[in-house]
Amino acid sequence: MAAATIHVDVVSNEASIYSGEAEFVVLPGESGELGIYPRHTPLITRIRPGAVRIVPAGGGAEELIFVAGGILEVQPKAITVLADTAIRGADLDAAKAEEALKKAEEARAKARDKQEIAAVESEVASLAAQLAAIRKLRKK
Repeated sequence: MAAATIHVDVVSNEASIYSGEAEFVVLPGESGELGIYPRHTPLITRIRPGAVRIVPAGGGAEELIFVAGGILEVQPKAITVLADTAIRGADLDAAKAEEALKKAEEARAKARDKQEIAAVESEVASLAAQLAAIRKLRKK
C-alpha cells in the first residue's frame, strides 16, 4: 500500500518556492514547531522565522526552505505556506546572512525610538533563524 501524501505549496511575495506531494512537513508555528501528516486537522496559524522541512513523497532528499514569517493553512489534503520571505535551502548564503546580522546588531545598538528598536529586533531574530537553518542544512 502506498504511503498517504499531502500536497504542499510554499509561496512568497516573489515566487512559488515549492509545490509537490509530501509524506510529512515540519515548520515553525507561532506556538512552537508543528509536524503535519496527511489528513491533519484543519488549521490556520502564523509562522515564525525558521526552517520548513518537507519529506517528499516516495523518498528522496528532504527539502529545506527558510521562511521569515507568514501564514500557514492546513487542510486534510493540502498545506499552504504564504511566507513573507522564502529561500530554498540550497540558495542560503551563510556569509551574507552573518554580515547582515552584524549590520543589524550595529543598527540595534544605535536605535532610539520604540518603533525603530522593534524593527531592528525583528530583523535580528529573522537573520538568527536564517543562520540556524543554514547550520541545520550544512549538517545533513
